[in-house]
Amino acid sequence: MIDFKNLVENYKTEALNTLKGLIQINSIYDEKTVSSDAPYGEGVKNAMNYMKSIALKDGFNVDTCDNRCLEISYGQGDTLIGIFAHLDVVPVTGNWIYPPFDAVISGGKMYGRGTSDDKGPGVSAYYALKALKDNNLIKNYRVKLVFGGDEERGSSCLEYYFKTLKKEDPTYGFTPDGDFPLIYGEKGITNYKEEGKIFLGPIESIHAGVASNCVIDSAIVTLTDYQKLLDYLNINKNINYKILSKDDSKLTIEFIGKSAHGSLPYLGINSGIIALKVLGDVYDISFLKEISKDYKEPNGKSLNQYFTSKEMGETTYNVGLISYEDSLFSMTVNFRYPENVNPENVIDSLRKDSRLPITVLSESSCLYYDLNTPFIKLLADVYVHETGDTTNKPATIGGGTYAKEAKNTVAFGSHFPGKVDNIHDANEKIDLSDFYDSMSLYAHAIFGLGNLK
Repeated sequence: MIDFKNLVENYKTEALNTLKGLIQINSIYDEKTVSSDAPYGEGVKNAMNYMKSIALKDGFNVDTCDNRCLEISYGQGDTLIGIFAHLDVVPVTGNWIYPPFDAVISGGKMYGRGTSDDKGPGVSAYYALKALKDNNLIKNYRVKLVFGGDEERGSSCLEYYFKTLKKEDPTYGFTPDGDFPLIYGEKGITNYKEEGKIFLGPIESIHAGVASNCVIDSAIVTLTDYQKLLDYLNINKNINYKILSKDDSKLTIEFIGKSAHGSLPYLGINSGIIALKVLGDVYDISFLKEISKDYKEPNGKSLNQYFTSKEMGETTYNVGLISYEDSLFSMTVNFRYPENVNPENVIDSLRKDSRLPITVLSESSCLYYDLNTPFIKLLADVYVHETGDTTNKPATIGGGTYAKEAKNTVAFGSHFPGKVDNIHDANEKIDLSDFYDSMSLYAHAIFGLGNLK
């Protein structure tokens, strides 16, 4: 039996240096720099070029896929192993201990946006692949490691890869963008927007949130007739806020919450919902009172749209974006649901009770694999063999990964049980021991899948 831990040992320093350089590239989607040559902005393109140069140096075949994905490939044979990671990252919010693009290492951890989601896992997979190639362990099968550039906004990158470029479906695949031991089921995801004209009294504008799949941690409101609000806040001491500017006629105030991943909204504090409730109460605006009451509980109970299943758990409704300007109110919700829910019925019910039109922005159905599926069993066995952990079991998640975009693919790591890596939050980090352990897990997984009969 191959000792995969020993196989990847000599690649750890190189992998760490590569990750440092990659984290230092700000690859947030940037609409201002979008072009035909950079469909997701210059930052994402720079990250792809960075990995492209390393892959070419290391002797891999590379396809830039119109700068929507970076495909790194090697090997010959009928069996194709697909690995799908992403180089784009969510916007930076909150208070960071270290600058989010400095890749600071402290206490055996690297801090930075993308360290865990998904640059760190992607780099681990790359050096697992390189170790196999360098040691002549890719025989009679092919491997494609695909780095996408738009996963955080809905995976248009991988959709382009398969549907426009007509790339080959993998025989077996995994994405290092979930949890160990492995993820055999993912909730469905529907993003919808409630938008329309409505007058909100003294409120001039609201700007809250950075992405639909993040809990709002900052809601900035500008309004007149503000003394009522200040009196309310003076009495209700439990509301976290900061006055940004004030003059005789106008106040700009920031309501402060805590970010979290949109699949786990109960781990955050949604300052957007807090702002709507406060403003509704202070100025007796029924619309804001209703919205804040409806979305008070992120599991949907306050909406009367709560569902659950034994396999996948509860529904979640994350209000990720709120805006109001020139009497146009807009709110985007990231709705996630288990396999027993018909999302169209839920949206129809919401429309009946909504005062503003609701538009569905995107849909992604549930993903589910039987645990006895051969490639699922192999991945589960790889995890146990490499870690010795027989306590933690394969699971389902609320998050949506590239596994929904690629056939015969599941999420396999790289988040280890019991670890806190602050994905989509301030101070995102990766434990370097986990980073290195992932390399041996992924090397074993690629080799095992490539030789699976």
